[in-house]
Amino acid sequence: MDKVISCFSRRPDAVVRLICFPWAGGGSIHYARWGRLLNSSVEVYSVRLPGRESRAKEPFFQHMQQILDEVISVLLPELKEKPFALFGHSFGAMTSYAFAEYVKKVHNLEPVHVFLSGASAPYSETRLQAPRRSQLSDEEFLQWMTSIGGTPPEILANPEVLKLFLPALKADLGVVENYRCSRPTRPFLSCPVSCFDGKEDMPHDLQAWQAMTSGDFTVQMLSGSHFYLKNPDNEKIILDHITKHLETAEMDYL
Repeated sequence: MDKVISCFSRRPDAVVRLICFPWAGGGSIHYARWGRLLNSSVEVYSVRLPGRESRAKEPFFQHMQQILDEVISVLLPELKEKPFALFGHSFGAMTSYAFAEYVKKVHNLEPVHVFLSGASAPYSETRLQAPRRSQLSDEEFLQWMTSIGGTPPEILANPEVLKLFLPALKADLGVVENYRCSRPTRPFLSCPVSCFDGKEDMPHDLQAWQAMTSGDFTVQMLSGSHFYLKNPDNEKIILDHITKHLETAEMDYL
């Protein structure tokens, strides 16, 4: 499991697990840190995809189903053991949705909460009409990413890191471009869904996410562009929201 899941703080007595999916081109460390910031009732599992960190020599996945198959093969016993929640930003939001839909359909398992950030729902018109970008040249791709604020500033400032970062980023974007799903005809979840986004980011169709659940649905806009969640103040708001709602979910589950 350690190859696929990064967990900085093992908490066998935790009441709920938060499974975090990376943004495009991202690794597992950003979310694994959350395990040290959230209280002891929450254990954080951060997904590490091929082609980055300790898996740098492995080929990138090309299809969403490859991600689902690998993560579920590793996590299925844990999903059955205790309640779980999902968090994903941008590409990670798409993966969280696909994961939630698949584990409900195939294993009849449902998260206690889904936290989504910085992305339109995969079946929304906004998403479906988005131009395909993964086949652009590196220079064109970088110009586009810079224009939308979609590249972390620490990456842009380091050409060597950028050279390593772009292939993973383009591969993940290719997964999203190849991923197609239909708008749910009826909600397949009953848990709450919380959406976050940066006020200065490109517009996303956040309301479309509501179609996935019959439970509570909220949207919270925070200051900043695409990587607004890296701002410490925004991160605290998100983590406080997660803590509050997972504590409530624990009480409901018990």
